[in-house]
Amino acid sequence: QVQLVESGGGLVQAGGSLRLSCAASGRTFSSYHMGWFRQAPGKEREFVATLSQSGGSTYYADSVKGRFTISRANAKNAVFLQMNSLKPEDTAVYYCAASLIIWNWGALSSSSSYDYWGQGTQVTVSS
Repeated sequence: QVQLVESGGGLVQAGGSLRLSCAASGRTFSSYHMGWFRQAPGKEREFVATLSQSGGSTYYADSVKGRFTISRANAKNAVFLQMNSLKPEDTAVYYCAASLIIWNWGALSSSSSYDYWGQGTQVTVSS
């Protein structure tokens, strides 16, 4: 079992950057593929990015490709989301999640593939 706690959200102007962190508890963090999702008010939760156990494979939503970077530090039980060139439409609550399924970027773009979730951190981008 793993517990996830996100941090790093806040208010930023369009064009700015934020770095989200997700701290994980438990000794088996490196066994999990990790993902970031987001949910804007009145909208469904949507996939942002996913990263394999070793960090060697990644997959991004088209809406963030080239602007966001997902990374992890297994020795520190942490996963990160570097967000650059932020847009007002990036405003949402951002969640990190952990999955034990076999690596498949298609499946890992679905929230149903994840076993554990954090409580979320708010990101607000002003225009």
